[in-house]
Amino acid sequence: MSSEVNESTPWNWKFTSAPDDDVRKTTGYSYASTTAQDGGDWRFQVAEFAKGAAEMSVEFGKGVRDVLKQSILRDDSVIMRKFVAPCAKILGRLRFLNQYLPEDRDPVLAWSVVACVCFFAIAALIVNTNQTTPPFVKNMKIHPTSASIILLPDARRLAYQEQGVRADQARYSMILPHSFLSSRLAGIPGLKGSLLKEFGVRLVTYDLPGFGESDPHPDRDLESSAMDMLHLSYAVNITGKFWVVGFSGGSMHAWAALRYIPDRLAGAIMVAPMVNPYEPRLTKEERRAIWGKWTTKKRMMYFLARKFPKLLAYLYHRSFLSGNHGQIDTWLSISLGKRDKALIEDQIFKEFWQRDVEESVRQANVKPFIEEAVLQVSEWGFSVADLKAHTKYNRGNGILVWLKSFYSRKEEILNGFLGPIHIWQGAEDKLIPPSMSDFVHRVLPDVMLHKLPYEGHFTYFYFCDECHRQMFTIVYGNPQGPLAPNVDNITIKDDAEENAQVIFSGIETENANVSS
Repeated sequence: MSSEVNESTPWNWKFTSAPDDDVRKTTGYSYASTTAQDGGDWRFQVAEFAKGAAEMSVEFGKGVRDVLKQSILRDDSVIMRKFVAPCAKILGRLRFLNQYLPEDRDPVLAWSVVACVCFFAIAALIVNTNQTTPPFVKNMKIHPTSASIILLPDARRLAYQEQGVRADQARYSMILPHSFLSSRLAGIPGLKGSLLKEFGVRLVTYDLPGFGESDPHPDRDLESSAMDMLHLSYAVNITGKFWVVGFSGGSMHAWAALRYIPDRLAGAIMVAPMVNPYEPRLTKEERRAIWGKWTTKKRMMYFLARKFPKLLAYLYHRSFLSGNHGQIDTWLSISLGKRDKALIEDQIFKEFWQRDVEESVRQANVKPFIEEAVLQVSEWGFSVADLKAHTKYNRGNGILVWLKSFYSRKEEILNGFLGPIHIWQGAEDKLIPPSMSDFVHRVLPDVMLHKLPYEGHFTYFYFCDECHRQMFTIVYGNPQGPLAPNVDNITIKDDAEENAQVIFSGIETENANVSS
C-alpha cells in the first residue's frame, strides 16, 4: 500500500489507493474522504451516532416495559386495582359505540380521531364564547302583536290563529304545532282559504311555549305539549275529535298528542315526520341510513343538543337570533336537494320565511329553542312503537278458563291510537331521511305511507296547491263543503242581542229621566 504525505498539512492523510478491509476497520477511514475539504466525515459520524442512539432508545424502552410489567402492571398492584381495571371496565361497556363505525374501521384508531376532533371543536367553541355576543336587532323587524290569546290553567298565555270555516260549520278540525324556527304563522304554507272552505276544514295553528306570542313553559316536555294542545282544542270550541298535523320537527308534538290524548284525535297527517335519531328500536342499518344522510355539522348539532346543550346558546346567538338572515341551509346545518334549493330561491318563499322567523324569535329568548332541540334527541317518554293498540287475553286459573279462552274474543287495551295515520315522505329529502318514515312503517304497519319519488323536504308542503288538494282528498275524500249553519243557534243569538239592545236602551232612557 502506497501513500504520500502532504508537508503543508502534516496531519491530513489521504490514501492514493483504497485501504484494505483490515485497515478500514482499525482506522475508521472511508473511501469518500478523510479531509475537511471532502466535508462528509461529520455527516457520517452524525448518522452513525443517530443510529446508535435509536438502538439504545429501543432497548431502553423494552427495559422500561419489562420493569413496568414486573412491578407496576401486575394484577395485584395499586395502579391496576384503582385505575387500569376501572378504565378497562368502562371501555368494555362503551364497546357498543363501535356499531356506529363503518365495518372497515379500526375502533381504536377511529375513536382516537373522533376524540381529538371533539376536543379541538369544543375548545374552539369555549374560547369563542368569551367574545362579545352580536346584538339581537340588526335587520330583524318586530311586528305588531296579531295573535288570538287563550289563558291556560297554569296562567300561561297561548297564542293561536284560525283559518278556514267557522267553528259551527267545520266538517273537519285540524290543529297544527309548528316546527323548529317557525311560528303559528306558518300553518300549511300557501294553503288557500278556498280549499279549506271546499272541504269544510277549520285549521288552528299555535305558537309553542316561548315562540311567537306564547309564554314560555318553566319545565316543558312532550306530555305538557300534548296538554297544551288539549286545552287549546276546548278553548276554540272543538267539541268533537280533531286531526293533528305534523311537519318535520313539529311532528314530534303530533306524536305526543297520539300518545297522551288519543281519545281526542280523529287521525294524524304527517309530512316528513321526525323520530328520535337515538330511538333504541332503530336497527343498525336504519341508524346508519339516517345518520349517513346528514352533514357533519348537523350531526355535531345533534351531538351538542344531547350532550352539551348549553353550547347551543352561543351558536343560536351567532345565527338566527343575531338578526342575520342567511340561507336556510346555513342556519339549520342541512344540505338540500335540487328541488328544495330551487324552492328556497323563490321570492315568495323568502318573504314567507323571513316573516315566519321574525315572529318565531319575537321574544329574543334562546331558551325555548334549546328546549326544542333537546326534546328532539332526548328521551321522549315513549316510543313511536307504543302508539299501536296492544291486545291481551283473559287470564285465570283452571281448565274452564283455559277452554273458554279459545272461544272468547281478544280484549283491546286502549293505550294506543286506533285512528288513521297518513305519512307523506319525499324520496329526495335530506333533512328528514326517508329511513325515518320506513322505521315508523315497520313498527306501525297500519300507517299509510305515501312515498313521493321526486319530492324534497319543502316542495310537497310549501306552496303547492295540487299537493294540498291531494292530501285533503286522500284523508277526507271528495269535498262536501262546510256544514250548514245551525239556524236555531243563530236565532237564539239574534234574540239575545235584540233583548240586550232593548235593555240597554231602557237603561239609557231611565238615566236620562233621572238626570232631567
